[in-house]
Amino acid sequence: MMTATATEVQNNFGHYLQAVQSGGEIIILKNGKEVARLVSRQSSVSFLTDSLTGVLKKDYDDKSAREERIEAHENFS
Repeated sequence: MMTATATEVQNNFGHYLQAVQSGGEIIILKNGKEVARLVSRQSSVSFLTDSLTGVLKKDYDDKSAREERIEAHENFS
């Protein structure tokens, strides 16, 4: 895993793209804070699949999940 500033990525995009294609991951910083990650498509699909495993197995409670979403929406507004 590498870190780079947004300016570095902008000026050297080909270099960072090649690193990601080789299996790397780039954390992009702006003003010292993480704002994005550059990862390969395969890595992102794998991450999403892993994070949905419980949902896909129906290992969740519909009512509590709905209540959590409503509460999060109310707190966001």
